[in-house]
Amino acid sequence: MEFLRARFMSSSRRILRLQVNGQPREVLARDADTLLDVLREEVELTGTKRGCDLGTCGCCTVQVDGQPILSCLTLAAEVESKEITTVEGLRAGDRFAPLQEAWAEAGASQCGFCSPGFLMAADRLLRDNPSPSRDEIRVALAGNLCRCTGYVKIIDAVERCAAEHRKFCTEQGRSVVTAHQDEV
Repeated sequence: MEFLRARFMSSSRRILRLQVNGQPREVLARDADTLLDVLREEVELTGTKRGCDLGTCGCCTVQVDGQPILSCLTLAAEVESKEITTVEGLRAGDRFAPLQEAWAEAGASQCGFCSPGFLMAADRLLRDNPSPSRDEIRVALAGNLCRCTGYVKIIDAVERCAAEHRKFCTEQGRSVVTAHQDEV
């Protein structure tokens, strides 16, 4: 047990080779560094927010191999060989994803602090489901908290852009579930 404690608490850093938003990145990190810390401090992508640091608010949601995860509870070393997508990775060059555009048009954000986590969870839903119901949207976003809105505009934004967002993801080479995959 002492060995594990000493290793976990070690202050020595090592090189991690990460794939972030389609780009290879090498960073120096401790074994105990969370993905959130590495993304914000070493990779300098600050779109992912630090909220509760307990995994209860969803502000730190990113995708690892396409699945939403809480980066405040994930060690960076655990995702070394996986594809990490942050909110910055949703856009294509200078073009925002339809989900991001719908977010702005619907007024889904007030202070904006929770938006990156919601966007990452909604992105996954829309790649899986071509036309989610409002209840399915609520379930998919249930792990994300907003302290400013009543969630109606957030759900409106996701509902409004479902088909267009899936088409955009396909054009960008990001995986989407097709109808025949659902049946398997």
